[in-house]
Amino acid sequence: MPNWIKFMGTAGARFVVSRQLRFSAGTWCHLQGLNILIDPGPGTLSRCFASRPKLDPAKLDALILTHRHLDHSNDANVLIEAMTQGTFNRRGALFLPSDAVYSKEPVVFSYLQQSVERMEILREGGSYRLGDLQLRTPVRNYHPVETYGLIFDLPEIRIAFLSDTKYFEQLMEHYRGTDILVLNVMLFQPPPVKEIQHLDLGSARLLIEAIRPRLAVMTHFGMTMLNKRPHRLAQQLTEETGLTVVAAYDGYTLEIGEVINGGGPHVKGDGS
Repeated sequence: MPNWIKFMGTAGARFVVSRQLRFSAGTWCHLQGLNILIDPGPGTLSRCFASRPKLDPAKLDALILTHRHLDHSNDANVLIEAMTQGTFNRRGALFLPSDAVYSKEPVVFSYLQQSVERMEILREGGSYRLGDLQLRTPVRNYHPVETYGLIFDLPEIRIAFLSDTKYFEQLMEHYRGTDILVLNVMLFQPPPVKEIQHLDLGSARLLIEAIRPRLAVMTHFGMTMLNKRPHRLAQQLTEETGLTVVAAYDGYTLEIGEVINGGGPHVKGDGS
């Protein structure tokens, strides 16, 4: 079966999420025959069944949390119940940072930690096998909680998801060689205070120009990005850098084979 990525939600930042200006559902990846759900924020379960065609959480093979924040983990427990058929079928893998399970406020309930067949704690420089896939977490991000980006090594292509982080130069080194680079770009301009540790459009451009992926996909937008129209910003970056940059939208599906074959990204929406 073909490999694809579906962005069920593209919301970033509290106000976009709380007002549902964009959906805050996670990202469903179908890679090497495996169904993997990344960062199930609020509403992910509902968006699975609203998708066209529907996405059945009972067919998930793995759930990954890049970090414990609400917009990345809110639906984790209900998705684990769905994946394990109400915990009666011990199956599936759960990947998450240590503070998502071992802090005073774990985001995954203890009985659900026991319901999966495999639970892996993410770490800096980690490498994990998932079927025919290799998953890597090359470096810890700069974010208020323990956070990791993800790299999937497929036979013909490398796909990276750069989760919430402030910009730092080592990102270029660790993500070099990526073919498809998905970046969480919450801000249009640099944050006014250092406590806001997210990428802005300028730092995203620096990373795209240095890493030079075949395709860069921006997602996880805050209000300042939405106000500037992400698709227009992506088009501008494409023209200025000579690299293909697109802005994800809710329901956006990326067919990986089109990128491998050099035909550019083939994208479609399901109307959800």
